[in-house]
Amino acid sequence: GKKEDDLETGSNSSTSSERLSAGARRWNRLLSPILVQAFTLTFVAEWGDRSQLATIALAAAKNPYGVTVGGILGHAICTGGAVLSGNMIAQRVSHKTVNIVGGVLFILFAIGTLYELVTHSHHIETAAA
Repeated sequence: GKKEDDLETGSNSSTSSERLSAGARRWNRLLSPILVQAFTLTFVAEWGDRSQLATIALAAAKNPYGVTVGGILGHAICTGGAVLSGNMIAQRVSHKTVNIVGGVLFILFAIGTLYELVTHSHHIETAAA
């Protein structure tokens, strides 16, 4: 319906925006629901992952300003590519199919990780000196 379409596109229905003050409407335009959702999703997904830990280590050893700019640019290009690819896929494949494929891949990765943990095949062998 209209409410779901508004949430997906980040737009507001006319009845809810008419009740907001001018300042609230400005903030609502600036921080659209889709912007807040994308930020939250990315922030939570990236918090504490390996790339963040590697960036912390790099910033400790090198110029933190250079690491910050490089990290922002790298993440922006990577995320931009994912958004554009996702948009192209969404034009050709149904959301249901994308959800099913994503779910199957998630389960396969989980099974692979469990197998590595059980068989201890995730350890890197070190060469004797």
